[in-house]
Amino acid sequence: MIATLSALAELFGPWLWAGALIGLRISAAVFLLPAFGAQMVPMRVRLGMAFALTLLVTPLVPLPSGWGVPNFALLISAAMSESLTGLCFGFALRLTIWILQIVGSIAAQSISLSQILGGAGVDPQPAISQLFVVAALALAMMAGFHIQIVSAFVKSYDLVPLGQFPLAAAMSDWAVGEVAAGFALAFSLAAPFAIASLLYNMALGAINRAMPQLMVAFVGAPAITAGGLALLAIAAPLILMLWLERLAQALGQPFGPLP
Repeated sequence: MIATLSALAELFGPWLWAGALIGLRISAAVFLLPAFGAQMVPMRVRLGMAFALTLLVTPLVPLPSGWGVPNFALLISAAMSESLTGLCFGFALRLTIWILQIVGSIAAQSISLSQILGGAGVDPQPAISQLFVVAALALAMMAGFHIQIVSAFVKSYDLVPLGQFPLAAAMSDWAVGEVAAGFALAFSLAAPFAIASLLYNMALGAINRAMPQLMVAFVGAPAITAGGLALLAIAAPLILMLWLERLAQALGQPFGPLP
């Protein structure tokens, strides 16, 4: 009996330690993932999802050559590297949600709806931001985000192998590039609302110049709100489809072109 247990420990011991370290990367990422990491999701549910993802990902991750039962120093180093890598992975996907929140904030400011239901959620956001985020999460789940995330975790081990720290220089360049690209995409998606607001204010100024006695603000405020809502109905499907492509890119290339 003891000999059998010893043989099983030698056979499965490396995989058990690898599973524990993989669980650290996944757990750190889950708390930042879209939908899975939302604050409204109970902590026990998030832990359960992290455990389920660990069971799915572990058999698909190739162990490094010569991997065995790690010693204490190697275990601590690997735990730190896996936790850091998981946080970076979660940050890359959480950035896609922040993009939508920026789009909603710009759009709401442009059409004078920035204060409606501003504090209704866990994270105070304009109503348009909440609309974009909820619709985007539903669209992502319909597109199979819960399945694609497993493939993304497996791909992350091709770029950052198990137990290895990512290069600091490459990681910093990647993070700065992701944030810059995120802001650029957010402004591009919100550009129709910003252009409509610019044209509205220019027209309002011209009318006020021509007819100073007319209270143009009382006439123009409902007009920009109604026009903004109509523009939202037209532009929202396209914005969500472009966002879905951005999410697919983040899932297909975790960490970008890191070595």
